[in-house]
Amino acid sequence: MKFTELKNDIAAGARGIYLLEGDEAYYRMKGEELIKSAFLQMPELNFSSFDGESLKGAKLTDLTSAVQAVPFMSEKRVVKVTSLYPTESEYENYLKKTFEKFPPDSILIIVNAESKKGVDLKRKGCITYVDCNRSDEENVAKWAYLTLKRAGISASVDLCNVIANYCLCNMSRVALEVEKIIDYKKEGTLTREEVDELVFKDADYRIYEMTNAVARRDFNKFITIENELCRKDGDEAPLLSGLFSYFKNLLTIISSRQSDAELAKLLKMKEFGVKKSREQAQAIGVQKLKEYVTAVYDAVSRLKGGLTLPKNALQEVNNKLFFD
Repeated sequence: MKFTELKNDIAAGARGIYLLEGDEAYYRMKGEELIKSAFLQMPELNFSSFDGESLKGAKLTDLTSAVQAVPFMSEKRVVKVTSLYPTESEYENYLKKTFEKFPPDSILIIVNAESKKGVDLKRKGCITYVDCNRSDEENVAKWAYLTLKRAGISASVDLCNVIANYCLCNMSRVALEVEKIIDYKKEGTLTREEVDELVFKDADYRIYEMTNAVARRDFNKFITIENELCRKDGDEAPLLSGLFSYFKNLLTIISSRQSDAELAKLLKMKEFGVKKSREQAQAIGVQKLKEYVTAVYDAVSRLKGGLTLPKNALQEVNNKLFFD
């Protein structure tokens, strides 16, 4: 199930084993909080936690023993384990018997940031998998909209989309930024000016904005962001490297026949980011992207070789992007 379905699922009753897995730390944290809030009483007596990295081979019996312990003056005992990646043989020898005949008065929460080699816990029928991967723009914006509304702040859907984009749909960041808005605003109607002033824009998003400005031929916007990033980093070299990586990814995406999901794994990006990048790449065009990648690569190479200065290298790239 998706993380957004977890609350309703909990309301219908407890599951034996929950696997909270995905790259969104906020969802993993909130999922654990929801489960413990619903079923854990007297945590000082009925809760224990393990580091899965230290549970190898026969040490896994420490986990199964904790699960099999009887709760004290409570209906449920809750056990949490982080980073649990057993091998097939470890699962068969130490976990299968307990997992597949799970004690009815215990709950096990497995919190994994990613999938790794070994047994695929998601596919085990005795385990309830909760997808804690990063959400798309629509769901993140919806969360921001509802959270602000509950706090007495009115925000348009478009503004909530802006917040989601500024944070690259990272819920941990979105939650912090929305909390910041609530603390500042208290009540009333949120404006775009307030969002731009209050919400910190991710550096990757600023690069995204710059490449969008290239597609729109908006030199003033491009230079404004460029100056901000150069002031922040104190050097043009990181910006040139960022532009090269970004244009290279755009060229890869528009030239590939692979799906967004496949490209996300290949490029180590989020699927949402691939989708947005594909839109950008199509706006710029394959031929232009090839020229941009070549130009930025040439500038970076000459800079590293001591043949030009950082400011000169960046100026040459700017000229190529807008005045060639």
